[in-house]
Amino acid sequence: MSHTVKILTLALTALFLLPLGAGSVPLADPYILLDNGTYYAYGTHSDTGIEVYTSNDLKTWKYSGLALKKGDAWGSKWFWAPEVYKTGQGYLMYYSAEEHICAAEAKSPLGPFTRQEKTPMLPEWKAIDHTLVIINGRPRIYFSRIRNGLSIWTAELEDDLVTIKRKTLKLCIAPSQKWEKKLGAVNEGAAVLQHNGKFHLTYSANDYQSQDYGIGCAVSNRATGPWKKYADNPLLQKPGKLVGVGHHCFFYDKNKVLRVVFHAHLNQKNIHPRQMHITTAGFKNGKLEISPDYFTPQLQKE
Repeated sequence: MSHTVKILTLALTALFLLPLGAGSVPLADPYILLDNGTYYAYGTHSDTGIEVYTSNDLKTWKYSGLALKKGDAWGSKWFWAPEVYKTGQGYLMYYSAEEHICAAEAKSPLGPFTRQEKTPMLPEWKAIDHTLVIINGRPRIYFSRIRNGLSIWTAELEDDLVTIKRKTLKLCIAPSQKWEKKLGAVNEGAAVLQHNGKFHLTYSANDYQSQDYGIGCAVSNRATGPWKKYADNPLLQKPGKLVGVGHHCFFYDKNKVLRVVFHAHLNQKNIHPRQMHITTAGFKNGKLEISPDYFTPQLQKE
């Protein structure tokens, strides 16, 4: 998800929602958690919180309600880009609200996710799309800062996974390649993979409304950079008949296959409601590759 031009569009999203019980899964900025044999999908869709869908096979999904409801944690609008992690105390959700990065906790991946301290993690900055990475036992986040477009930053976290060590805030990447600037100046939706001692930072570029929205990657020997973007970016853009492809996450399925879940526009004429799609990824000669051979999960018929 991205910046101010998106705000007017999201206000209209409710007019385009698909009826539950048929069709594909209407999630933008999707994230999938595998926990105790069940897949949980979260994403941007509702104006009253964060939805959750469940599946046993990744192909057929059931709507399971709001995992986070407006009023139970910080924010009154623009609930975007959730990610959920299992911790020793339960489950931690990162999400964006009102263009700020936030957190909430629950005892179940279905929620309810709540937080008594109703404040963003970084109240002084407009920021969205944060993701957690554990490096040598230490927690770190990557997120998109909104300032003259969007760029990706990182910072260390305290052990509570919520408190940002502000002295460690550092810029990672900003829009720089030609393909990234077809609409807006956007690097957002970070995800980080560690492979053979290197860090691969993937991101989405262009405004999400652009049909040229796509996924790129940068590599570094260190979690803080410096980062070098792949010369052959984007790694995924307009696979098959899809357009507006991006804001993804990586996860391992039940067979230990590295998967990528991402969203795309509804079709080549309409952006909303954006739909969830899944493909595979892997490393070849030290470089990350994302397969264009995706499939589109379907909602379970009621």
